[in-house]
Amino acid sequence: MGYDVHITRKANWFEDGPDISASEWQAYIADDPEMTITGAAEAALPGGDVLRYQNSLLAEWRKPTGQTAWFDFRKGRVVVKNPDEETVEKMKRVARALRARVQGDDGEFYGD
Repeated sequence: MGYDVHITRKANWFEDGPDISASEWQAYIADDPEMTITGAAEAALPGGDVLRYQNSLLAEWRKPTGQTAWFDFRKGRVVVKNPDEETVEKMKRVARALRARVQGDDGEFYGD
């Protein structure tokens, strides 16, 4: 499991409400040189197996440290699993550009 943090326009990320459209997400990524839509993420597991996740609008943010954070567009919102402080700050910048807010699984809002 993990803890998800959402970029959303909804009053609460889990309720009905205004969505971020796929075309808005794609336009944002096209304008952000730090991010790329990759469509897939892989992680090595103990024992040599590889876990692969696919979503056509999955985006990669390559942090200044060289690490990667995955921004998963789904159901009219963008989701990041277990973001660190640096990633939450990036999420806030993305949210401002998309006229949205950053909200955790438990309903707390980050920033503005």
